[in-house]
Amino acid sequence: MVQTLLKPSPCRRVAVIGAGAGGLVAARELRREGHHVIVYERENQVGGTWLYMPETEADLLGRDPARPVVHSSLYRSLRTNLPREVMGFREYPFVVRADWSIDPRRFPSHTEVLAYLKGFAIEEMVRFDTEVVKVELLKGGGGEEHGGCWRVKSRKTRTTKKDGIDWSGGCEESDEVFDAVVVCNGHNTEPRIAECPGIQRWPGKQIHSHNYRTPEPFKDLVVVLIGYGTSSVDISLEIAPISKEVHLAIRGPSKIAMHDRGHGFSNIWFHPMIKHAQEDGAIVFEDGTSIYADVILHCTGYKYHFPFLDMDGVVRVDDNRVGPLYKHVFPPLLAPCLSFIGLLSKGLPFRVSELQSKWVAGVLSGRISLPSVEEMMEDVDNFYAQLEAAGVPKHHTHVILTSLVEYNDWLADQCGFPGMEEWEKIMLFAAYESLQNRPGTFRDEWKDDDLASKGCEDFVRSISG
Repeated sequence: MVQTLLKPSPCRRVAVIGAGAGGLVAARELRREGHHVIVYERENQVGGTWLYMPETEADLLGRDPARPVVHSSLYRSLRTNLPREVMGFREYPFVVRADWSIDPRRFPSHTEVLAYLKGFAIEEMVRFDTEVVKVELLKGGGGEEHGGCWRVKSRKTRTTKKDGIDWSGGCEESDEVFDAVVVCNGHNTEPRIAECPGIQRWPGKQIHSHNYRTPEPFKDLVVVLIGYGTSSVDISLEIAPISKEVHLAIRGPSKIAMHDRGHGFSNIWFHPMIKHAQEDGAIVFEDGTSIYADVILHCTGYKYHFPFLDMDGVVRVDDNRVGPLYKHVFPPLLAPCLSFIGLLSKGLPFRVSELQSKWVAGVLSGRISLPSVEEMMEDVDNFYAQLEAAGVPKHHTHVILTSLVEYNDWLADQCGFPGMEEWEKIMLFAAYESLQNRPGTFRDEWKDDDLASKGCEDFVRSISG
């Protein structure tokens, strides 16, 4: 097992895959711990999922695994659904700054988040326009005698000039060996599609929210959105002024009852999930009602996707559960040489990624100890059993909103770092409550300005000395 062969060392050669929020904070914490870090990024700038691209894919559902992928999933009008005070990294607060701020609002647009990440990034560690195509464990399990545990193969994604020679994208390849690999490639690129009986014969247009950018293509159309997450709400409210009708198919009648019809629009309706689709263009819902629609928009989330990992079954994705993983980070059989940062969906992605990165960096140097392989596997098995007993579907394994504070504080304790302050907890859950109760207006109707602002001021003062 890799864990028994890799001795503690204050300096490791570490590959980080992805230069989004998770990869950037992982690189910073690894270097702070004394490790030598190379970050692989397939795009020509940092930002990951926060890098807006107006282009969309030809395959609007994203079903074809061989399709040319547009990695951005942002729509042009997207704003954060968390207040900036609790969204940013603890050691680099997401406050309004004179040198790069573009949007000073409490719930800013994606352009402000990207500017924030660029201000945070240490770009000298990043290899841009470089895609990792394969990560494989060295024969014999790695260890010191091999000079590293992993072989990382990469290739250039764009034409670049090197040593006087023009290299075409995909032609310049590299093969390097590392002691450890940290996977931070995000999980908002590979669409999950709702499977509805008859949908293959339905004659209308289908698109996943991954490929939604602006409302104009939906003018005068009847649109059905599947799902009721943040993107579904945002998109429905954005297209309603120009669409003929907007219908949201929601799982669970209680959610429908929670909301007034249409959020103020007379052409928005809520329905239970789709029962089946028909060749004549009709969509039949589970309550027996039906409509004729032009477009189905799948706001149904994404799949975890690691096409570069050659793990031979040691780490796998099963119904969107990446596992087995100890605390959503370490595969027990490959710890600490392989880790995943930022797998959790919902919650506090930047803050949790920061703590996960501190944990990984400290474990790799030997400053922080992991339990034995057997103890980690037992913990994973117990966690999965708890989810099953609570009726949590497997594909929600990495959704831990109800236990977010507990998980965050556990990570902080492992790292010897402060956990969440009380004002942060209040602000976080007030934001989620507002999102549920006032999804169309909560960003501009924040009610706790005095509490939040004072908390942020105290916090910023405390870390700035």
